[in-house]
Amino acid sequence: MRDRLLAAEKVKAIDWRDDALYLLDQRVLPFEETWHAYTTAAGVAGAIRSMVVRGAPAIGISAAYGIALAARQRIAEGGDWAMALVQDFTVLAESRPTAVNLFWALNRMRDRLARLKGNESPLVALAALEAEAVAIHLSDREANLTMAQLGADLIRKHQGNLQTVLTHCNTGALATGGFGTALGVIRAAHLEGMIERVYADETRPWLQGSRLTAWELANEGIPVTVNADSAAAHLMKTKGITWVIVGADRITANGDVANKIGTYQLAVAAMHHGVRFMVVAPSSTIDMALASGDDIPIEEREGRELLELGGQRVGADVDAFNPVFDVTPADLIDAIVTEKGIVERPDTAKMALLMCRKRLH
Repeated sequence: MRDRLLAAEKVKAIDWRDDALYLLDQRVLPFEETWHAYTTAAGVAGAIRSMVVRGAPAIGISAAYGIALAARQRIAEGGDWAMALVQDFTVLAESRPTAVNLFWALNRMRDRLARLKGNESPLVALAALEAEAVAIHLSDREANLTMAQLGADLIRKHQGNLQTVLTHCNTGALATGGFGTALGVIRAAHLEGMIERVYADETRPWLQGSRLTAWELANEGIPVTVNADSAAAHLMKTKGITWVIVGADRITANGDVANKIGTYQLAVAAMHHGVRFMVVAPSSTIDMALASGDDIPIEEREGRELLELGGQRVGADVDAFNPVFDVTPADLIDAIVTEKGIVERPDTAKMALLMCRKRLH
Protein backbone atom coordinates (compact mmCIF):
# COMPACT_ATOMS: atom_id res chain seq x y z
CA MET A 1 0.00 0.00 0.00
CA ARG A 2 2.85 2.38 0.80
CA ASP A 3 4.10 2.22 -2.80
CA ARG A 4 0.62 3.14 -4.04
CA LEU A 5 0.50 6.09 -1.66
CA LEU A 6 3.92 7.31 -2.81
CA ALA A 7 2.81 7.04 -6.42
CA ALA A 8 -0.24 9.15 -5.57
CA GLU A 9 1.83 12.09 -4.28
CA LYS A 10 1.14 14.82 -6.82
CA VAL A 11 1.08 18.09 -4.88
CA LYS A 12 3.65 19.81 -2.73
CA ALA A 13 3.59 23.23 -1.12
CA ILE A 14 7.11 23.41 0.37
CA ASP A 15 10.42 23.14 -1.47
CA TRP A 16 13.93 23.63 -0.06
CA ARG A 17 16.56 24.25 -2.72
CA ASP A 18 19.40 26.57 -3.64
CA ASP A 19 19.70 27.86 -0.04
CA ALA A 20 16.14 29.21 -0.10
CA LEU A 21 12.68 28.14 1.01
CA TYR A 22 10.05 28.11 -1.72
CA LEU A 23 6.38 28.21 -0.69
CA LEU A 24 3.35 27.75 -2.91
CA ASP A 25 1.09 30.76 -2.26
CA GLN A 26 -2.14 29.24 -0.96
CA ARG A 27 -3.94 32.56 -0.95
CA VAL A 28 -4.31 32.56 -4.74
CA LEU A 29 -5.06 28.88 -5.40
CA PRO A 30 -6.79 27.41 -7.36
CA PHE A 31 -6.59 30.23 -9.92
CA GLU A 32 -2.83 30.77 -9.77
CA GLU A 33 0.06 28.50 -8.84
CA THR A 34 2.58 31.05 -7.60
CA TRP A 35 5.76 30.21 -5.71
CA HIS A 36 7.62 32.67 -3.48
CA ALA A 37 11.25 32.36 -2.39
CA TYR A 38 12.31 33.23 1.17
CA THR A 39 15.84 33.72 2.45
CA THR A 40 15.22 35.21 5.93
CA ALA A 41 13.41 34.20 9.12
CA ALA A 42 11.40 37.42 9.00
CA GLY A 43 10.24 36.58 5.49
CA VAL A 44 9.13 33.09 6.54
CA ALA A 45 7.34 34.50 9.59
CA GLY A 46 5.52 36.92 7.32
CA ALA A 47 4.50 34.08 5.01
CA ILE A 48 3.09 32.16 7.97
CA ARG A 49 1.25 35.17 9.36
CA SER A 50 -0.24 36.19 6.00
CA MET A 51 -1.39 32.64 5.14
CA VAL A 52 0.94 32.08 2.19
CA VAL A 53 1.60 28.81 3.99
CA ARG A 54 -0.99 27.31 6.37
CA GLY A 55 -1.79 24.00 7.99
CA ALA A 56 -0.16 23.10 11.29
CA PRO A 57 2.47 20.64 9.97
CA ALA A 58 3.42 22.92 7.05
CA ILE A 59 3.80 25.88 9.42
CA GLY A 60 6.17 23.87 11.61
CA ILE A 61 8.26 22.71 8.68
CA SER A 62 8.48 26.23 7.28
CA ALA A 63 9.58 27.59 10.65
CA ALA A 64 12.36 24.99 10.86
CA TYR A 65 13.66 26.08 7.48
CA GLY A 66 13.30 29.68 8.66
CA ILE A 67 15.84 28.98 11.42
CA ALA A 68 18.23 27.42 8.91
CA LEU A 69 17.92 30.56 6.78
CA ALA A 70 18.44 32.76 9.83
CA ALA A 71 21.61 30.86 10.76
CA ARG A 72 23.02 31.43 7.29
CA GLN A 73 22.28 35.15 7.55
CA ARG A 74 23.67 35.50 11.10
CA ILE A 75 26.87 33.64 10.24
CA ALA A 76 27.42 35.93 7.27
CA GLU A 77 27.01 38.95 9.55
CA GLY A 78 29.74 37.70 11.89
CA GLY A 79 29.89 38.02 15.66
CA ASP A 80 28.01 35.73 18.06
CA TRP A 81 25.68 34.29 15.46
CA ALA A 82 24.16 31.69 17.82
CA MET A 83 23.12 34.39 20.29
CA ALA A 84 21.70 36.49 17.47
CA LEU A 85 19.48 33.55 16.49
CA VAL A 86 17.44 34.08 19.67
CA GLN A 87 15.73 36.99 17.96
CA ASP A 88 14.87 34.85 14.94
CA PHE A 89 13.38 32.13 17.10
CA THR A 90 11.18 34.78 18.70
CA VAL A 91 10.06 36.27 15.40
CA LEU A 92 8.99 32.87 14.10
CA ALA A 93 7.32 31.83 17.38
CA GLU A 94 5.17 34.96 17.31
CA SER A 95 3.90 34.40 13.76
CA ARG A 96 0.82 32.39 14.83
CA PRO A 97 -0.20 31.26 18.33
CA THR A 98 -2.43 28.17 18.13
CA ALA A 99 -0.74 25.46 16.02
CA VAL A 100 1.67 23.69 18.37
CA ASN A 101 3.65 22.17 15.48
CA LEU A 102 5.25 25.59 15.08
CA PHE A 103 6.68 25.50 18.60
CA TRP A 104 7.53 21.80 18.37
CA ALA A 105 9.63 22.40 15.25
CA LEU A 106 11.33 25.45 16.75
CA ASN A 107 12.16 23.44 19.87
CA ARG A 108 13.73 20.72 17.74
CA MET A 109 15.86 23.32 16.00
CA ARG A 110 16.78 24.88 19.35
CA ASP A 111 17.75 21.47 20.74
CA ARG A 112 19.90 20.75 17.69
CA LEU A 113 21.65 24.06 18.15
CA ALA A 114 22.26 23.25 21.83
CA ARG A 115 23.81 19.89 20.92
CA LEU A 116 26.51 21.54 18.86
CA LYS A 117 29.77 21.31 20.79
CA GLY A 118 30.66 24.93 20.29
CA ASN A 119 33.97 24.29 18.57
CA GLU A 120 32.55 23.41 15.16
CA SER A 121 33.08 25.82 12.35
CA PRO A 122 30.04 27.98 11.53
CA LEU A 123 29.62 26.12 8.23
CA VAL A 124 29.47 22.76 10.03
CA ALA A 125 26.90 24.18 12.43
CA LEU A 126 24.89 25.57 9.53
CA ALA A 127 24.92 22.19 7.80
CA ALA A 128 23.65 20.55 11.00
CA LEU A 129 20.74 22.99 11.30
CA GLU A 130 19.81 22.60 7.63
CA ALA A 131 19.91 18.80 8.01
CA GLU A 132 17.60 19.03 11.04
CA ALA A 133 15.06 21.10 9.10
CA VAL A 134 15.15 18.60 6.24
CA ALA A 135 14.70 15.76 8.76
CA ILE A 136 11.62 17.48 10.21
CA HIS A 137 10.20 17.79 6.69
CA LEU A 138 10.89 14.14 5.79
CA SER A 139 9.60 12.94 9.16
CA ASP A 140 6.26 14.62 8.53
CA ARG A 141 6.05 13.03 5.09
CA GLU A 142 6.62 9.59 6.59
CA ALA A 143 4.08 10.26 9.34
CA ASN A 144 1.51 11.19 6.68
CA LEU A 145 1.95 7.87 4.91
CA THR A 146 1.57 5.91 8.14
CA MET A 147 -1.52 7.84 9.23
CA ALA A 148 -3.12 7.41 5.82
CA GLN A 149 -2.86 3.65 6.07
CA LEU A 150 -4.00 3.52 9.71
CA GLY A 151 -6.99 5.74 9.00
CA ALA A 152 -8.03 3.72 5.97
CA ASP A 153 -7.78 0.53 8.03
CA LEU A 154 -9.99 2.11 10.70
CA ILE A 155 -12.65 2.99 8.13
CA ARG A 156 -12.61 -0.58 6.84
CA LYS A 157 -12.80 -1.99 10.36
CA HIS A 158 -15.89 -0.06 11.33
CA GLN A 159 -17.94 0.33 8.19
CA GLY A 160 -16.49 -1.41 5.18
CA ASN A 161 -16.82 -0.11 1.66
CA LEU A 162 -18.26 2.93 -0.10
CA GLN A 163 -18.12 5.71 2.46
CA THR A 164 -19.57 9.18 2.10
CA VAL A 165 -17.36 11.42 4.19
CA LEU A 166 -17.35 15.05 5.25
CA THR A 167 -14.19 17.06 5.83
CA HIS A 168 -13.43 20.58 6.99
CA CYS A 169 -10.72 23.07 5.98
CA ASN A 170 -7.69 21.71 4.11
CA THR A 171 -5.61 18.87 5.52
CA GLY A 172 -3.96 17.59 2.37
CA ALA A 173 -0.56 17.89 0.78
CA LEU A 174 -0.91 21.67 0.86
CA ALA A 175 -1.11 21.66 4.66
CA THR A 176 1.70 19.20 5.36
CA GLY A 177 5.08 17.97 4.22
CA GLY A 178 3.62 15.14 2.19
CA PHE A 179 0.45 13.12 1.64
CA GLY A 180 -1.81 14.94 4.07
CA THR A 181 -3.40 14.16 7.42
CA ALA A 182 -7.20 13.86 7.27
CA LEU A 183 -7.17 14.25 3.51
CA GLY A 184 -4.37 11.69 3.37
CA VAL A 185 -6.69 9.16 5.02
CA ILE A 186 -9.40 10.02 2.51
CA ARG A 187 -6.96 9.65 -0.38
CA ALA A 188 -5.78 6.27 0.90
CA ALA A 189 -9.35 5.07 1.40
CA HIS A 190 -10.17 6.16 -2.15
CA LEU A 191 -7.22 4.18 -3.50
CA GLU A 192 -8.70 1.13 -1.77
CA GLY A 193 -12.13 1.72 -3.30
CA MET A 194 -13.86 2.82 -0.11
CA ILE A 195 -14.86 6.42 -0.94
CA GLU A 196 -18.06 7.12 -2.83
CA ARG A 197 -18.04 10.91 -2.33
CA VAL A 198 -16.36 13.58 -0.25
CA TYR A 199 -18.30 16.61 0.96
CA ALA A 200 -15.96 19.52 1.63
CA ASP A 201 -17.09 22.37 3.87
CA GLU A 202 -16.21 25.61 2.10
CA THR A 203 -14.54 26.78 5.36
CA ARG A 204 -15.20 30.47 5.84
CA PRO A 205 -13.67 32.98 5.74
CA TRP A 206 -10.54 31.83 3.84
CA LEU A 207 -12.42 29.15 1.86
CA GLN A 208 -9.73 26.51 2.30
CA GLY A 209 -12.30 23.82 1.58
CA SER A 210 -13.69 25.19 -1.67
CA ARG A 211 -10.34 26.55 -2.93
CA LEU A 212 -7.79 24.01 -1.69
CA THR A 213 -9.40 20.74 -0.62
CA ALA A 214 -11.71 20.61 -3.63
CA TRP A 215 -8.76 21.44 -5.91
CA GLU A 216 -6.62 18.63 -4.47
CA LEU A 217 -9.40 16.04 -4.64
CA ALA A 218 -10.61 17.01 -8.11
CA ASN A 219 -7.06 16.81 -9.46
CA GLU A 220 -6.93 13.19 -8.29
CA GLY A 221 -10.34 12.24 -9.65
CA ILE A 222 -11.90 11.80 -6.20
CA PRO A 223 -15.62 12.71 -6.30
CA VAL A 224 -16.03 15.92 -4.28
CA THR A 225 -18.91 18.28 -3.60
CA VAL A 226 -18.43 21.64 -1.89
CA ASN A 227 -21.06 22.74 0.62
CA ALA A 228 -21.63 25.75 2.84
CA ASP A 229 -20.37 25.17 6.37
CA SER A 230 -23.89 25.65 7.68
CA ALA A 231 -25.18 22.76 5.52
CA ALA A 232 -23.15 20.12 7.38
CA ALA A 233 -25.86 18.93 9.79
CA HIS A 234 -28.35 18.74 6.92
CA LEU A 235 -25.89 16.61 4.95
CA MET A 236 -25.51 14.23 7.88
CA LYS A 237 -29.28 13.91 8.05
CA THR A 238 -29.94 13.47 4.33
CA LYS A 239 -26.82 12.28 2.47
CA GLY A 240 -25.72 9.23 4.42
CA ILE A 241 -22.50 10.70 5.79
CA THR A 242 -20.61 7.91 7.58
CA TRP A 243 -17.48 9.74 8.77
CA VAL A 244 -16.40 13.26 9.56
CA ILE A 245 -12.61 13.32 9.10
CA VAL A 246 -10.66 16.41 10.17
CA GLY A 247 -7.15 17.48 11.11
CA ALA A 248 -5.90 19.31 14.19
CA ASP A 249 -3.72 22.26 15.14
CA ARG A 250 -3.24 21.25 18.78
CA ILE A 251 -4.34 18.25 20.85
CA THR A 252 -4.11 18.43 24.63
CA ALA A 253 -3.23 15.75 27.19
CA ASN A 254 -6.86 14.73 27.67
CA GLY A 255 -7.60 14.43 23.93
CA ASP A 256 -9.36 17.76 23.38
CA VAL A 257 -8.68 19.05 19.85
CA ALA A 258 -8.21 22.56 18.52
CA ASN A 259 -8.92 22.78 14.81
CA LYS A 260 -10.30 25.20 12.25
CA ILE A 261 -13.32 27.13 13.49
CA GLY A 262 -16.46 25.12 12.79
CA THR A 263 -15.00 21.77 13.80
CA TYR A 264 -16.69 21.77 17.20
CA GLN A 265 -20.15 22.18 15.73
CA LEU A 266 -19.41 19.36 13.28
CA ALA A 267 -18.59 17.06 16.20
CA VAL A 268 -21.82 17.99 18.00
CA ALA A 269 -23.87 17.34 14.86
CA ALA A 270 -22.02 14.08 14.19
CA MET A 271 -22.77 12.82 17.71
CA HIS A 272 -26.47 13.61 17.24
CA HIS A 273 -26.65 11.83 13.88
CA GLY A 274 -24.55 8.80 14.82
CA VAL A 275 -21.74 9.77 12.42
CA ARG A 276 -18.25 8.69 13.44
CA PHE A 277 -15.72 11.49 14.03
CA MET A 278 -12.02 10.99 13.23
CA VAL A 279 -9.15 13.39 13.93
CA VAL A 280 -5.90 12.81 12.02
CA ALA A 281 -2.69 14.55 13.13
CA PRO A 282 0.98 13.74 13.71
CA SER A 283 2.20 13.35 17.28
CA SER A 284 3.94 16.73 16.93
CA THR A 285 0.44 18.23 17.20
CA ILE A 286 -0.06 16.74 20.67
CA ASP A 287 0.78 19.13 23.50
CA MET A 288 1.05 17.07 26.68
CA ALA A 289 1.94 20.24 28.62
CA LEU A 290 -1.67 21.42 28.36
CA ALA A 291 -4.21 19.50 30.45
CA SER A 292 -7.27 20.34 28.38
CA GLY A 293 -8.58 22.46 25.54
CA ASP A 294 -9.40 25.25 27.99
CA ASP A 295 -5.66 25.99 28.06
CA ILE A 296 -5.21 26.40 24.29
CA PRO A 297 -4.63 29.97 23.04
CA ILE A 298 -7.18 30.65 20.30
CA GLU A 299 -6.01 32.98 17.54
CA GLU A 300 -8.38 35.75 16.49
CA ARG A 301 -7.81 37.51 13.20
CA GLU A 302 -9.08 40.83 11.86
CA GLY A 303 -12.82 41.15 11.47
CA ARG A 304 -12.42 42.45 7.93
CA GLU A 305 -11.72 38.87 6.81
CA LEU A 306 -15.41 38.18 7.47
CA LEU A 307 -16.69 41.45 6.10
CA GLU A 308 -14.65 41.56 2.89
CA LEU A 309 -14.35 39.28 -0.13
CA GLY A 310 -11.34 39.73 -2.39
CA GLY A 311 -10.72 43.11 -0.79
CA GLN A 312 -14.28 44.27 -1.53
CA ARG A 313 -16.49 44.96 1.48
CA VAL A 314 -19.63 42.81 1.44
CA GLY A 315 -20.78 43.16 5.05
CA ALA A 316 -22.31 45.97 7.07
CA ASP A 317 -20.07 48.48 8.81
CA VAL A 318 -20.09 46.65 12.14
CA ASP A 319 -17.68 44.73 14.36
CA ALA A 320 -16.94 41.10 13.44
CA PHE A 321 -15.83 38.24 15.69
CA ASN A 322 -13.25 36.14 13.82
CA PRO A 323 -11.73 33.31 15.89
CA VAL A 324 -9.66 31.03 13.68
CA PHE A 325 -10.01 27.87 15.77
CA ASP A 326 -12.36 26.19 18.22
CA VAL A 327 -11.92 23.28 20.62
CA THR A 328 -13.70 19.94 20.26
CA PRO A 329 -13.98 18.05 23.57
CA ALA A 330 -12.49 14.56 23.64
CA ASP A 331 -15.83 12.97 24.48
CA LEU A 332 -17.13 13.91 21.02
CA ILE A 333 -14.24 12.20 19.21
CA ASP A 334 -14.34 8.57 18.11
CA ALA A 335 -10.69 8.26 17.15
CA ILE A 336 -7.44 10.22 16.98
CA VAL A 337 -5.09 8.80 14.35
CA THR A 338 -1.35 9.52 14.61
CA GLU A 339 1.81 7.92 13.23
CA LYS A 340 2.26 6.33 16.68
CA GLY A 341 -1.10 4.57 16.45
CA ILE A 342 -4.80 5.11 17.00
CA VAL A 343 -6.57 6.24 20.17
CA GLU A 344 -10.28 5.39 20.18
CA ARG A 345 -12.50 7.36 22.58
CA PRO A 346 -9.51 9.41 23.80
CA ASP A 347 -8.89 10.36 27.41
CA THR A 348 -5.89 11.37 29.50
CA ALA A 349 -4.67 7.83 30.20
CA LYS A 350 -4.94 6.73 26.57
CA MET A 351 -3.15 9.85 25.31
CA ALA A 352 -0.29 9.32 27.77
CA LEU A 353 0.05 5.70 26.64
CA LEU A 354 0.13 6.78 23.00
CA MET A 355 2.90 9.30 23.58
CA CYS A 356 5.08 6.63 25.22
CA ARG A 357 5.16 4.65 21.96
CA LYS A 358 7.64 4.88 19.17
CA ARG A 359 6.50 5.33 15.60
CA LEU A 360 4.88 2.27 14.08
CA HIS A 361 7.04 2.51 10.94
